[in-house]
Amino acid sequence: MIEVDVRGDIEIAIRQLKKKLQLDGMKKELKRREFYEKPSDRKRRKQAEARRKVRKVVWRMKND
Repeated sequence: MIEVDVRGDIEIAIRQLKKKLQLDGMKKELKRREFYEKPSDRKRRKQAEARRKVRKVVWRMKND
């Protein structure tokens, strides 16, 4: 559960909450679940995510 302590300015607390949601991946998950995703689209998305992850690892190994 994500919590933010509000001390004074509410705008700062809202910014902190948004940042925590983004880092946790909750914002992306909510956007993804907004509409129905066909199983074939879900499979294609997961494969693309896996390819990006592998590409990122290879790039990091190459640049170290």
